[in-house]
Amino acid sequence: MSPLREIYTALYDHFGPQNWWPADSVLEVMVGAVLTQNTNWRNVSRAIDNLKQDHLLSLNTLHHIPVELLAEKIRPSGYYNLKAARLKNLVRLLYEEEQNSGESDSEILNVFFADDTARLRDKLLSVKGVGPETADSILLYGGGKPVFVIDAYTYRVLVRHGLIGEEADYGEMQEFFLDRLDEDVRLYNEYHALLVCLGKEFCKKRNPLCEQCPLREFEPIYVEDPV
Repeated sequence: MSPLREIYTALYDHFGPQNWWPADSVLEVMVGAVLTQNTNWRNVSRAIDNLKQDHLLSLNTLHHIPVELLAEKIRPSGYYNLKAARLKNLVRLLYEEEQNSGESDSEILNVFFADDTARLRDKLLSVKGVGPETADSILLYGGGKPVFVIDAYTYRVLVRHGLIGEEADYGEMQEFFLDRLDEDVRLYNEYHALLVCLGKEFCKKRNPLCEQCPLREFEPIYVEDPV
């Protein structure tokens, strides 16, 4: 078994299935991917609850709602003015690309995600405020596309276990997983979610709990100035 597979097995045995992304719809995944930038999921959940309570979580409503009102509704997520503009940009992409594909959100999003993964990624990255992590989260968790999401937790775990160098960029880390794992959306989904769990509970930025870590057998590396 490859080291990456052994790590996955250890994490899965410890944490169990994560069933991530917690959302009721593809649109909610997309909104959550934008709102989770630079904040924790608790704050994102509060912001999404605000949208749901006021029946604002639809493409048509998000497209037409004034950006100032949207910002107020998502205030719990932090950087709410910036994120409101980013959400509007993302929704605008869907309207411009798929305005004739159907009337319901599901019809529009089904047509959108039917496109080639690489082209979809380029479209998402063309949206102001959508970077690689946000785009890949939308593709994997919203569209079921075989891409591996990289975040700060992933970087920290890989560096501390000597799997990559500190200078590795997003693309290099993503290729590290894609080159060594079978193309499997469910595997990518669970693996990323498990790495997030590990980063939050054990592989913390400061004062990591190495002795209790489920990956302690993989020779964790801890330095005085942790990554």
